[in-house]
Amino acid sequence: MSGRLDQPISLDYGFLGAIGVDVKGEIWSAVEVPGSRELFGSLRSVRVDATVDGVLVEDIGLMPTGSGELMLSVSAPLRKKLSKDIGHEVQVVLVRRLT
Repeated sequence: MSGRLDQPISLDYGFLGAIGVDVKGEIWSAVEVPGSRELFGSLRSVRVDATVDGVLVEDIGLMPTGSGELMLSVSAPLRKKLSKDIGHEVQVVLVRRLT
């Protein structure tokens, strides 16, 4: 895949966040990554390995929210596994950057 780093970059960047990001008036099932502009140096999409409440999510894309940060999608199967939904808080750790 193009854009892939030769060696993943260790991040170990953790934060608490609520599931639910307002994107153009719609609530998406995602968690906003605070400080993502500073962490990644831009607001372009990046791929990472992460954990959400301790569950490993590999090779997931962080996408721009449109309001100045990136967000990590929390899929329906992952929400079911975590017994969490929109509005619930989760612990996220960005483990390593892949792109």
